Amino acid sequence: MSAYLSNPLVWQESWDRQQEAFMPDREERFRAMLDAVGAVTGKEPPRVLDLAGGTGTISLRTLARFPGATVTVLDQDPVLLAIAGASLRERATIVDADLGDSGWRAKLPEEGFDAVLTATALHWLPAERVATLYGEIREVLRPGGIFVNADHMPEDSLPTLSGRLRDHARELREARYATGAATSWGDWWAAAAADEFLAPKAVERERIYPATRHSQEWTPPALWHVDALRVAGYTEAGVLWRGGTDAAVVGLR
Repeated sequence: MSAYLSNPLVWQESWDRQQEAFMPDREERFRAMLDAVGAVTGKEPPRVLDLAGGTGTISLRTLARFPGATVTVLDQDPVLLAIAGASLRERATIVDADLGDSGWRAKLPEEGFDAVLTATALHWLPAERVATLYGEIREVLRPGGIFVNADHMPEDSLPTLSGRLRDHARELREARYATGAATSWGDWWAAAAADEFLAPKAVERERIYPATRHSQEWTPPALWHVDALRVAGYTEAGVLWRGGTDAAVVGLR
């Protein structure tokens, strides 16, 4: 573990590899999201809120794609925020806030973002909170700004195929775990808890996310999200990207 302590970027890379085992097309959704950001900002450096941003994966890709971008990472997980702070340093603003609490907006350094981006995170929240959150996100966007949420969003018109796609992906993932080609979710968190730098953060995380509570996922089809965005007042809403049983929905303020 000494490499992790001497170079926090190794933790960033290990998180990406662990996540890619779940989502082999992870980078494709990020590219689609950033293509949309470029479309609404043109040549101007964008102001982006990386919502429930974890280790700052989207922020790092935003900065690589758009030199001069202003990025803010908001999350509540102390382990992931520690990695984000270590890898982004002065290139981003790090905000510790709970999206389950409507007061999260008060912790932002500014509003009027060109884009609010989030990936594989909001499925931890209950339906009623997600619907309300969509309206709150709209308020932190500038007119003409976009919100993109990429997550597990099966196509409800393909229930049989969606089930088979999930089973197939699970088989491939388990095979990679068995050969050591990828680190599982559980093994990654066990390694974090054993690391001198992250261990205290892992203890704090357990208080925030007790194992008995932080285990329920809610993954409605993309159409639910599109409808919720329209109800929240976005002028346009639709599917920006799809890969298997995952999709990215976008709302335009």
